[in-house]
Amino acid sequence: MPLIKRVSRGTTKGIGAALLRESVLTDDPTQEMPLPTEDSAPPPPAAEEIHALPKDTLLQNRYSIEGMLGVGGMSVVYTGRDLRFKDVKRLCAIKEMYQRAPDSQTRMLNLRLFDREAGLLATLNHPAIPKIFDFFEENKHVYLVMELVPGKDLEAILEERGKPLEETTVGHWAIQICDVLQYLHNQDPVIIFRDMKPSNVLVTPENRIVLVDFGIARLLDPTKSKGTMIGTEGYAPPEQYRGVADQKGDLYALGAALHHLLTNHDPRQETPFTFQDRPIRKLNPLISESMEKIVMRLLEYNAEDRYSSAQEVKQALLTVLGGSGAFSVPYSGSEPQTAASAAAALANQNRASGAELIWKFQCEDEIRSSPCIYKGLLYVGCYDSNLYALDLAEGKFRWKFATEAGISSSPAIWEQNVIFGSEDGAVYSLNQNHGVRQWTFRTGGAIRSSPVIQDRLVFIGSDDNSFYAIDGMRGSEVWKFTTSLPFRSSACPSSDTVFTGCNDNFIYGFDIRNGKVKSKQRVQQPIVSTPACNDDLVFVGSLDTFFYALDKGSGYTVWRFRTGHSIISSPCVVGKRVFFGSADGGFYAVEIKTGKLAWKYEIEAQITSSPCEDSGRIYFGATDGCVYCLETNSGTLIWKYQTGAAVVSSPKVVEGVVYVGSMDHCVYALKA
Repeated sequence: MPLIKRVSRGTTKGIGAALLRESVLTDDPTQEMPLPTEDSAPPPPAAEEIHALPKDTLLQNRYSIEGMLGVGGMSVVYTGRDLRFKDVKRLCAIKEMYQRAPDSQTRMLNLRLFDREAGLLATLNHPAIPKIFDFFEENKHVYLVMELVPGKDLEAILEERGKPLEETTVGHWAIQICDVLQYLHNQDPVIIFRDMKPSNVLVTPENRIVLVDFGIARLLDPTKSKGTMIGTEGYAPPEQYRGVADQKGDLYALGAALHHLLTNHDPRQETPFTFQDRPIRKLNPLISESMEKIVMRLLEYNAEDRYSSAQEVKQALLTVLGGSGAFSVPYSGSEPQTAASAAAALANQNRASGAELIWKFQCEDEIRSSPCIYKGLLYVGCYDSNLYALDLAEGKFRWKFATEAGISSSPAIWEQNVIFGSEDGAVYSLNQNHGVRQWTFRTGGAIRSSPVIQDRLVFIGSDDNSFYAIDGMRGSEVWKFTTSLPFRSSACPSSDTVFTGCNDNFIYGFDIRNGKVKSKQRVQQPIVSTPACNDDLVFVGSLDTFFYALDKGSGYTVWRFRTGHSIISSPCVVGKRVFFGSADGGFYAVEIKTGKLAWKYEIEAQITSSPCEDSGRIYFGATDGCVYCLETNSGTLIWKYQTGAAVVSSPKVVEGVVYVGSMDHCVYALKA
């Protein structure tokens, strides 16, 4: 059996590091070249062993060498500056082919590999694939000029942490990887990446995934039954050992990479194809059963037992993660600051922006829940499993109530009771003054939907695939509707109909009295955004990137507005416009009558927080850690406040004060 390349853990990390991983290639099935193992492969040359280009070397009378990023088995990567941009300092990565192979055949193969990587990248256009700017030969050396991508590869991040990574964060990355794999697999002809592994995936400081090292990617030729025997041992699927490469091989390698990240068990140190003997939850009990099922299905030995496409994998991940799968705390590649210096830097930045802190309260874990305010108290859920009650004026602790799991559901008030759901599967009703339990309603799955109350009925969805109407007084079921996938959208009651979205891609309108379906409209992806209504229309966003206006009576689409990414943010209707955020970094104001854009405010982060409007100003949070205040009519920035982590909580404004939670574990009160 021909060997698959086993790559040892390199020491080069940071910007450009993942450009340095190389592999040997043959597309001729008769040339089953034994590939080097970890023990036999020569190490990359040290910088002093090669003739590195000195600083300020000029290539093509255009690119000036700024310094060396690192050295790989057959290339050197430099930081370069493009001198054609005279007024700005535009940096790029310059990859120089470095030939060390003693025989001419291997050198020719390396040259063909390098040339093909350049040609392949030049045809691709995707935010998760580095842009290629130039390819040329000079002084008998070949150069590839590419986008300089800041950040660290996933293997480096895992090594730094020294323990398994958190499920939600890995799931967010995996969704982005599925997007780029689907893009490659949809090309004509199909492109197979063939070397998916943590070291070939970069994470930028904005938490954007970038796939690197296309040196062994190939165009799928359906007329050839056998081709290259290549890849990385531990990640490569069984069929790749036989020279068979197709889309499902990339999915297997994705599963191997996810297994590595979620368990911190390196598959290169294990016998190949033994993942089924090492279930994820046996190595890391913190991972959910649903996530484990997805990864282990990707790792099935027989290709026909795996998922059929990257899109199907993405859909499964979205079903498991829901809204939490579409955001994550931005990864920071910078050196850690001390707590004091970080706090001082944030304070200075916030003063400069015009934002003013009134008080903040620190909990024990992330806050994804949105605050609820009633009679001088603020209520908010936390991932430390507690619902907190805080004094509204000064942010002082009043009481907390412990559940059995994290709380992302936002509380609501009815008849002096505070009602909320927990990921332990229960809906709780507590006395709002003292936190004494009034009743508990158990569902069959985690609750990430937030309760909405009308005429004594509590409407809430569950991951048990059901949407419930619960008696707010007794905590008993009035009716429920069950479908095939979870309800993570919250409800919007309007007259005699309650509207909500579902992960089954439908927007439902239920009869408030008995739960019968009065209308439903199918879209292309799940809905976790909560609908909003005016007199005639229902507004809601979808993970399919579209924002919909539906006829309230029939459910038919009146118009739809496309954004550049998933919509998790719930809409806010103000006058003749509807406002919402998108994971593309845009905050949108759209005309209700026509569905045309009124204005757009852009940031370099995902917006999953839902907006709140008060006195001509609109407020929302973003995954860059900021709370934004914009002028409602024009979208002009009035101020922004920087917290210590992503803000997915939705703000509430009461008497000139903005209240919001952050994933830095704090609740903030800001002057509106």
